[in-house]
This record gives sequence, C-alpha cells and structure tokens, in this order.
Amino acid sequence: MKQNEGTVDRIVRLVLGAVLIWAGLWPLNGLQVAVGGIVVAVIGLILVITGITGYCALYSLLGISTRRE
Repeated sequence: MKQNEGTVDRIVRLVLGAVLIWAGLWPLNGLQVAVGGIVVAVIGLILVITGITGYCALYSLLGISTRRE
C-alpha cells in the first residue's frame, strides 16, 4: 500500500473523523444509540484510520493522489 493522501487531506480526515465518531456516539449517555448514529461513528472511524495510515482505497480505485511526490 503506497500512501496517496497529502498532509492537509490527512489532517482533515482525522479531525472530521473524530467529530463524526463523537457525534455518532453522543447518545450513549442515555444508552440509546440509533442505527444512524452507529453508521456515522463507523464512517468517522474509517476516516480516522485512513488519516492515520495515509492510504485511501477509494483514491486508489479512482487513480487520485493528494500526496506530493
């Protein structure tokens, strides 16, 4: 896996992913998590993972790279 995300792309993914995880799991204080919240949290988790690794499979499929060589 060759990294295909630039620095700004990775930072945006990490921040947005953390916000989505928090927003998706926010109802946990009442122990009522809707399916939509879980989906949002999973999308956030995917963004965080891709931000940490610097690799996006969708970018690879589409031939996109935001990383400067």
